[in-house]
Amino acid sequence: MLTLDTLAPARGSRKARKRVGRGESSGLGKTSGRGHKGQKARSGGGTRTGFEGGQMPLQRRLPKRGFNNIFKKRWAVVNLASFKDVEAGSVLDAKSLRALGLVRGPALPVRLLANGEIDRPLVFQVQYATGAAVRKVTEAGGKVEITPLPRREAEAPAEA
Repeated sequence: MLTLDTLAPARGSRKARKRVGRGESSGLGKTSGRGHKGQKARSGGGTRTGFEGGQMPLQRRLPKRGFNNIFKKRWAVVNLASFKDVEAGSVLDAKSLRALGLVRGPALPVRLLANGEIDRPLVFQVQYATGAAVRKVTEAGGKVEITPLPRREAEAPAEA
């Protein structure tokens, strides 16, 4: 009869772990399954990821294209056409634009562009705005305030 105390896995379904370096008669003594000498027999030995035995590796055979400018300025771009449903007189800064779903992703400085029309007075607090965008907003009775990017303060040295 099958009871909890007699439960066991099916024969052959579980394999004992490999115990290396436990004497010759274990079958994995002496060299512990690493063979004789060579790079892979040493401690810490082996090749790096992508090594192809001296053949030119794939990542070096494939052509490289383009250029990645590490100094490129990234902006969260917002167009005037996006503000058709915003009520007049609203103050729109980075936090409120994020709440409206117009700015997504990491916290980037906001750039206001003139694509689209605006028909109500709105106050924009952004880090950058094109001249045409500023003109359209002021013609509609609104205002564009350019707020500078927050600068990271250098940490003051700890006094002893």
